Amino acid sequence: MKIVYYLPSLYMSGGLERIITFKANYFADNLGYEITILTSEQNGKEPYYKLSSKVGHVDLSVCFDRTEKHQSYLLKVVQYPFKYYLFKKRFKQFLLQYKPDITISTLRRELNFLNTINDGSVKIGEFHVTRYSFHTNLVEGGNPIKNFLKKKWDKQFLDNLSKLSRFVLLTEEEKANWPELSNTMVINNPLPFFPDTTSDCTNKKVIAVGRYSYQKGFDMLIDSWKLVNEKHPEWSLSIYGEGDRESLMNQILKLNIEKSCFLEEPVTTITDKYVESSIFVLSSRFEGFGMVIVEAMACGVPPVSFACPCGPKDIIKHETDGLLVETGDIKALASSICLLIENEEMRKNMGTQARISSKRFDMETIGKQWESLFESLITSKN
Repeated sequence: MKIVYYLPSLYMSGGLERIITFKANYFADNLGYEITILTSEQNGKEPYYKLSSKVGHVDLSVCFDRTEKHQSYLLKVVQYPFKYYLFKKRFKQFLLQYKPDITISTLRRELNFLNTINDGSVKIGEFHVTRYSFHTNLVEGGNPIKNFLKKKWDKQFLDNLSKLSRFVLLTEEEKANWPELSNTMVINNPLPFFPDTTSDCTNKKVIAVGRYSYQKGFDMLIDSWKLVNEKHPEWSLSIYGEGDRESLMNQILKLNIEKSCFLEEPVTTITDKYVESSIFVLSSRFEGFGMVIVEAMACGVPPVSFACPCGPKDIIKHETDGLLVETGDIKALASSICLLIENEEMRKNMGTQARISSKRFDMETIGKQWESLFESLITSKN
């Protein structure tokens, strides 16, 4: 079976890049599929996560997003039509020449023309975010022109999604957000690792992982940590991620918690950092799934998470293998962290149960779901 994945690039350390690489490697190494990852913005850079020697990688060399930092907005607008034309042409040429059995899109601009390419492949979409953030929700009383354009874009997006053979979502919660579509199904993200070594939940360390972005809510976590630090100054919080950290660092300095709250660079050995920690915190405003929660749980680290859309409520069993907090409630987040800090037995028990719970996301289990989907689609096509 020949399968093509498309995503913009592989050199970032994000969750999408990690999961696609992990699944591609598994399908090639364990199921014997011929996998090629198609990108458009790699620009000669090495993939952040190691690809199996059995996985091919082809880059179309059409950069939309990774342009020069000082390039003017006007120039980007002027260049866009030609870049889009080139992207569409090269994308189509590749599929027609390679002739995959299945093409999997991560639903970027290629969705606008993917269903029109008559290469014989079954088209699948993978949605790694949530409609809560991605959907063009209209703002009541907002700009009428913007609202008109949003409605038009939304209609086109839904129409393109409906033509896919399957639209794969990561949680049941997210599936409920797409009542207009009849081609949806849920396959959770797989756990990239299940380490032999786990946390004993005794180190006075709390960990968070994610991009330094508005979505991840680290500004709220830092405010929350100020309250935790006042009660437990001997504990520390380390946030591992990449992006613009200036505003977060200024916030830490303003709150005078720089001795216990640290912004760290991303690491490829994140497992070691989980194992060194005793509590994991997810402070996101929204998620597509929240893979970092499952990763921490697999390392025996109990999670404290905002019950944001979408993912945490599907992953965490409140007060059994972790704690859920109302999204945006900074005081409640601090209280839940303090609860685990102050109750070592509870912390250890939840960590043990978290590791057990995480096994339902192992790659073998998730891989069988994908294998079943692929085979059913190919059979129905033939």
